[in-house]
Amino acid sequence: MPERQRADARRNYAHILAVAEDEVATRGADASMEQIARTARVGSATVRRHFPTRRALLEAVSRKRIEALCVRAHELAGAADSRTALVNWLGEVVSYCVSARGLAVALAYDGAESAQAHGNSCSDALEEAAAPLLRAAVEDGAVAEDVTVPDLITLAVGIALATEHHPDPGAQADRLFRLAVTGLSPRT
Repeated sequence: MPERQRADARRNYAHILAVAEDEVATRGADASMEQIARTARVGSATVRRHFPTRRALLEAVSRKRIEALCVRAHELAGAADSRTALVNWLGEVVSYCVSARGLAVALAYDGAESAQAHGNSCSDALEEAAAPLLRAAVEDGAVAEDVTVPDLITLAVGIALATEHHPDPGAQADRLFRLAVTGLSPRT
């Protein structure tokens, strides 16, 4: 939202965003733009003016969570065990994606919108924040050189989307994440 908007326009945006956050928390990525407009008591054109696409809506709703994940990546940067720092951060991304309905879809690749791996503000912010974590793990020989942050975000999104209808999505997502991190080899 541009800072140069009038105060009433900023309040209107904040109100619509609050309603959208509630709707996405309830219905996930399939939240109805029309229902958001009705609940906010504005026209659907007003909602679409602020959020021209579903992706724009989900990104706005997810912004605070994304910022928290970026802060966490900065906190973990420079940890003595670079692999553990990266895996812990990625586990938090998976956990957020599972608990914050709509976040996985906000991070997911949508080929119709971009030819890039992700191409949206949420994943762009995470990619920038996680780059030092991954770089350190690669430099330490703890992660393969060809792994990219978009690969890791895609892994987190895939796990979250695959488990969203499981009776215990958090536990199942954590189990699959640990399996992906440790591999299929038996534990010794």
